[in-house]
Amino acid sequence: MGASIADADLDDDGDFAETHEINVTPFIDVILVLLIIFMVAAPLSTVDLPIELPSSTATPLKKPDKPTYVTIKSDLAVALGETPVKRVDLVRSLDAMADANKDRPIFMRIDRGVPYGDFFDVLEILRAGGYLKVKLVALEGVPASTSPPATADQPLSPKP
Repeated sequence: MGASIADADLDDDGDFAETHEINVTPFIDVILVLLIIFMVAAPLSTVDLPIELPSSTATPLKKPDKPTYVTIKSDLAVALGETPVKRVDLVRSLDAMADANKDRPIFMRIDRGVPYGDFFDVLEILRAGGYLKVKLVALEGVPASTSPPATADQPLSPKP
């Protein structure tokens, strides 16, 4: 509640009249504190596995509410979600999840530097465990390099 000091706001008995206005200062303070909390918390909620995904020009598909990610990092370490697992324990860890269902899609995030043979080994482990629906994750957009790589005999030069 606020009061005005002007003479026109005095009641008949000499008291100040009440003003019926909302004091928005505490409300603004609360909003600013919430904004700061969300600004600090937002970067913490992102994926923290450092991998370099390839890019793709394919139309992205709808992602399920709770996708199951299997990641192969550049050092060939395998992770289920954010948790590192051994390759031999991958199927056992997938089976132990709360929503254990062999028909659910497994989303594979593979670093660009992972050799094809190591990627295929993980696919074989999943196939042997009964997980046949595997989807590959890539960055959206145009691939970084669309021209063939230059060899020692072909130096890179700008096109006229």
